[in-house]
Amino acid sequence: MPDEENITPITTDSIVIGAGPCGLFCAFELGLLDMKCHFVDILDRPGGQCAELYPEKPIYDIPGYPEITGQELTDKLMEQIEPFHPTFHLNQMAEKLEKQDNGNWQLTTDTGTKLEAPVVVIAAGGGSFVPKKPPIPGIEDYEGTSVFYAVRKMEQFKDKKLVIVGGGDSALDWTLNLQPLAKELTLIHRRPEFRAHTDSVNKMRALADDGKINFQLGQIKELIGENGQLRAVIVEDGEKNRTEIECDCLLPFFGLTMKLGPIAGFGLNLHENLIPVDTEKFETSTPGIFAVGDINHYPGKLKLILSGFHEAALMSRQAFRYIYPDAKLKFEYTTSSSSLQEKLDIETARDKKRA
Repeated sequence: MPDEENITPITTDSIVIGAGPCGLFCAFELGLLDMKCHFVDILDRPGGQCAELYPEKPIYDIPGYPEITGQELTDKLMEQIEPFHPTFHLNQMAEKLEKQDNGNWQLTTDTGTKLEAPVVVIAAGGGSFVPKKPPIPGIEDYEGTSVFYAVRKMEQFKDKKLVIVGGGDSALDWTLNLQPLAKELTLIHRRPEFRAHTDSVNKMRALADDGKINFQLGQIKELIGENGQLRAVIVEDGEKNRTEIECDCLLPFFGLTMKLGPIAGFGLNLHENLIPVDTEKFETSTPGIFAVGDINHYPGKLKLILSGFHEAALMSRQAFRYIYPDAKLKFEYTTSSSSLQEKLDIETARDKKRA
């Protein structure tokens, strides 16, 4: 992480931790009330669980959509909030939250990004996605130096001998993206079938057929190296045959699990790893910090996306009072308010549909 003392915070109206559906809808409700927001999410794209865990799985209880997939819902929400131009800080974990002398909150991520705002909205679902680690003895000794569970900067893998492990979209996507940069690249999977998109699998197999990557069936059983730097990995196939593969960097993509993570250290009152809120404003016990979606707790709570949308709407009304303490909050309907329709750029949207 860069030297925190030399980083100038980015100031905004609100910080939203989590870019899942409920978090994304916060940008819409805040935007209607002239509040800008910055998102922080540990994933490499918006959508949260919907985009990461079930992008093609149908959801049946979103109002107005008898059936919609997780990715389709994410795409619709991104289209809906486009007029408000939210900023996304992806591949970053919200690590530290501190109250400032001016009354604002300063959020620091694990990459050193600093954001400052009067309002923080925690929309982190069940918590932060963290990588599932493969059961390889001694792997912790190499983490952060030659074992990586995410790709933050592609350039760090230039001219390296890479080994990627996994059979899902992340493993295949990074195989395709890193192949042009790598000195050598080997993809390892325990079986010939993949869980990734067919197009990605076909492209990977074409690279293997052309000799541009190596594909190895089996599982990594041993790491060889010293002082945190890998030199090779030992792969065992189904017949117990072992192969040594030279390796500078190992990238295991075994999926993600969810943990509350650093949010647990934000100083909020917790109830069984959930954040209690009131049901008038969806504010936590700490003024200026809100929680919407699956991360919050209150009597009668239903862990549904549609409930999170409702919570975002009420949250925004109280957030307005922090950001515009001297302004009068006026309630308007998007169907009849010309000022809201202007913010949503309704005429431009209609022109796009006609085209």
